[in-house]
Amino acid sequence: MTEYRVLGRTGLKVSPLCLGAMMFGWWGESDPEESARIIDRALDSGVNFIDTADVYSQGQSEEFVGQALAKSGKRDEVVLATKCHGVMGEGPNQRGNSRRWIFQAVENSLRRLGTDWIDLYQIHRPDPATDIEETLGALTDLVRQGKVRYIGSSTFPAHRMVEAQWASDRRSLERFVCEQPPYSPLVRGIEADVLPTAEKYGMGVIVWSPLAGGWLTGRYRKGQEQPETRRSALLPQRYDLSLEGNQRKLEAVEQLALLAEEAGITLIELSLAFTIRHPAVTSAIIGPRTMEHLESQLSAGEVRLTDDLLDRIDEIVAPGVTLNSADAGWQPPELADASLRRRP
Repeated sequence: MTEYRVLGRTGLKVSPLCLGAMMFGWWGESDPEESARIIDRALDSGVNFIDTADVYSQGQSEEFVGQALAKSGKRDEVVLATKCHGVMGEGPNQRGNSRRWIFQAVENSLRRLGTDWIDLYQIHRPDPATDIEETLGALTDLVRQGKVRYIGSSTFPAHRMVEAQWASDRRSLERFVCEQPPYSPLVRGIEADVLPTAEKYGMGVIVWSPLAGGWLTGRYRKGQEQPETRRSALLPQRYDLSLEGNQRKLEAVEQLALLAEEAGITLIELSLAFTIRHPAVTSAIIGPRTMEHLESQLSAGEVRLTDDLLDRIDEIVAPGVTLNSADAGWQPPELADASLRRRP
């Protein structure tokens, strides 16, 4: 892999495939040595971008990544990204996007990663309880202290991306240089607003779940028993086949698999190549749990889909359409909490 792309307007060059570390730790691969071997193989292939988060395996993912980079001596070669926001303790202030928590969370991440700085520090989800200016102010201080190089957002709707850009401009604060949304041939909602907004503001885009949480790996096909995984148990709304949205996904997967076979590539290669073909997308996060998973995904960086093939994907899942709204990654509280929609 020799192609590198500039992350937004930063000048920072990253590989089109980013190694996601969500499955390193007790959520997935619990052996730090095997996790290190997977990391080393990805770096040897040309991947120079690793993404994790404090909440993954409650910090163990960051620890495994830090140990692997220390052992290999390749920390300086890697663009290292992590995130904060998720619940990391029982206290009410051990989560969210407040200045208090961000300052504590970054110190914890630096310690677990065994590094003096984080290349890209991202806010994992919006926090309606916290003013965006408070969040950006805290992140700005971290950049000025040298603990963080760049800042970004993850799974922010387009209007919150714009709000953050305006706040940065109005208050002369560091700005989010990138957004990390969900994107795959089955989850295309961001094409309608998030991706155009990122392009307008010169933001890089690092997409997560380009294989739709395993739906586009070939494991979910008609006529075969559906796998039971930790993920499907935790997120039944994304996997329960009694739900109409998941039935639509199963139908689309079948058609995409046949299309990939016709093109002489795997469904995994088709899906990953689709995401990194969009002009607004900088990099797609792959999240292997095993070396076999990694090897099946690395080849996608060399696949180039023709315009005709992309048109046929559009016929299966129309641009801007997410087949199951549960795959969007974040739901505004106004939709989930009825009390926010009704007068008392």
